[in-house]
Amino acid sequence: MTTPAIVFIDDDPDIRQVMAQTMALEELAVECVADGQSGLAKLSAEFAGVVLCDFNMPGMNGLEVLQAVRTLDDAIPVIILTGQGDISTAVTAMQQGAYDFIEKPFDHDELIELLKRALEKRQLALENRRLKAQLKLLARPGPRLLGDSPGMQRVLSTITPLLNTSANILLRGETGAGKDAIARYIHENSQRSTHNFVAINCGAVPENLIESELFGHESGAFTGADKRRVGKFEHAHRGTLFLDEVESMPLPLQVKLLRVLEELKVERLGSNASIDVDVRVIAATKADLKKLSDAGEFRADLYYRLNVVQVDIPPLRERKDDVPLLFHHFVLIAAARYDRESVPLDASQAAQLMQHNWPGNVRELRNLAERYVLLGPMALAENPGAMAPDIAGRQTLVEMMDSFERSAIVSALNVCQGSIKDTMLQLGLARKTLYDKMKKHGLDKAEFKE
Repeated sequence: MTTPAIVFIDDDPDIRQVMAQTMALEELAVECVADGQSGLAKLSAEFAGVVLCDFNMPGMNGLEVLQAVRTLDDAIPVIILTGQGDISTAVTAMQQGAYDFIEKPFDHDELIELLKRALEKRQLALENRRLKAQLKLLARPGPRLLGDSPGMQRVLSTITPLLNTSANILLRGETGAGKDAIARYIHENSQRSTHNFVAINCGAVPENLIESELFGHESGAFTGADKRRVGKFEHAHRGTLFLDEVESMPLPLQVKLLRVLEELKVERLGSNASIDVDVRVIAATKADLKKLSDAGEFRADLYYRLNVVQVDIPPLRERKDDVPLLFHHFVLIAAARYDRESVPLDASQAAQLMQHNWPGNVRELRNLAERYVLLGPMALAENPGAMAPDIAGRQTLVEMMDSFERSAIVSALNVCQGSIKDTMLQLGLARKTLYDKMKKHGLDKAEFKE
């Protein structure tokens, strides 16, 4: 989302100068242009501001600018400046979708108040659009990214605009933080979802075999190559190739990978024929590739080729508010897998889980959820490390009380499948009190319906 701004369109240079000074005093970003075409060039569907436009101008007049803006995005507020007493123009503008109009000479305070209201409306419109897009993605079958913590919302806001592009993405995060899940989510929610998602762990394949794994080989290319093999790039044609632990890739192979990424052609070992491939590459690393490239341990040109967009995945200790929801999700999956009953955590157990520092990240939480399904509450008792507060993760009393309150409400909503009435009874809260606390903790009952 771009920085909120005002695009002011007026053919009078003196008025443009006055407006620039006025907006500067109010600390409002403004771009002043002399005609409608120049103003429209500043806009896009992601424009996070307001258009303030004079009505009487040579070329495009104010109504024509309004119509063009509404064609681009009818949620961009357009305010029309009209001559004194020109009521018919103002009425026409409002009928055609203008946010408001203001007469010249305008009152300074009235204009500023009007602009601030319009900017707020635009921000709300963009936020609602973003949330609706995320809900639409979550409604699709396939992998989901669970969590409403600020860290996960940053991840979602970064990857959502990239889903239907071919841009290479670099995922960076600790072991177990969910890089594979995010790569699968990107693939399954992209236009490539009907084709293969192919994953390879660059650190798990022996150095003498990884080139064949990636690019394939012809029969007889080397000892033991008794038949042709299609490599990962070919298998991922029109789909997605996920390169996990890419920092482990041998330097000589990095040169060949760079060439494939630039030319989108592969040659099987033992062949001189080039094969066209249409592949989106998502690479993942737990290391700082920039530092490795500066140290000569990773090719700088490959780093920049992979790092079109970098997504930093927060460790679980930085998104502890997501722990109860994630744990409940993993319990449901394990219960279905092992044909066991799904028994939700009580509030005290959920609060204890949130005190743990989770060095193994989401993977550690998922494993604990599986043991919980298989062994019951004794799995938690037999895992004191996961149930004991970490010194490094200590919270103030107020923070602990807030965490406990939130986890108690989340657990109750999970048990009651989002039913407000049942949750009220379980927690012994009045309806208004429960809604107030849910609003305080950013909880929505719709998230807990099965």
